[in-house]
Amino acid sequence: MMSWLPENISIEGEEIDFLFYISYYLTVVVFIGVAVAMGYFIIKYRAKPGVKAKYTHGNNVLEILWTVIPTFILLVFILMTQTSWAKLKLAIPQNPPVRVEVTGKQFNWIVRYPGDDGKFGTKDDLVLDNQLNVPVNKQVFIALKGADVIHSFFVPQARMKQDVVPGRTIPLWFTPTKVGKYEIPCAELCGFGHSGMNGEFIVHSEEDYAKWRKKAWAEKDK
Repeated sequence: MMSWLPENISIEGEEIDFLFYISYYLTVVVFIGVAVAMGYFIIKYRAKPGVKAKYTHGNNVLEILWTVIPTFILLVFILMTQTSWAKLKLAIPQNPPVRVEVTGKQFNWIVRYPGDDGKFGTKDDLVLDNQLNVPVNKQVFIALKGADVIHSFFVPQARMKQDVVPGRTIPLWFTPTKVGKYEIPCAELCGFGHSGMNGEFIVHSEEDYAKWRKKAWAEKDK
């Protein structure tokens, strides 16, 4: 593993990392191969006294090979990602255990939690700025909304990044696997306060999450 990557904290992130490493190492191999070939030809066919350059027609076999091989690799990679893409972007969960609504607004994240009725927009909702609390090992479903300009909701450790577009509700879901506190930066330049748009993603143990909910709603009703 590459140490410069942040630690993965979600089930979905494992699959994303797997695909990333395949494309990364494939790119490294191709880069090294091209660099070595360039170096070889630069040295072998460098200008020499008394030797004139000679024009030769292109090699049809080579041209077909370097067109067909990359096309084949790309098609294989596309087929490999189809299942992952469907799982991460198309298979919207119907009854997720945790549901929240996050609205991107210059320059903060407005997080709305449903109350005991499980519905958004009712009196028992809890609304917090820049703080997303979830339990560990439970699938989290986020309804992303935009209040003004395009933002981008990003949790690097969970490998989740999704643009937030005004006028649309965009679903995002993942399952955190490690307790801790993480950042939610905005990954889309959204104005002069963009650099300060940074929320907090808190993954609790199930016991601590239940305590947090009880305390948060008690303070809300005061």
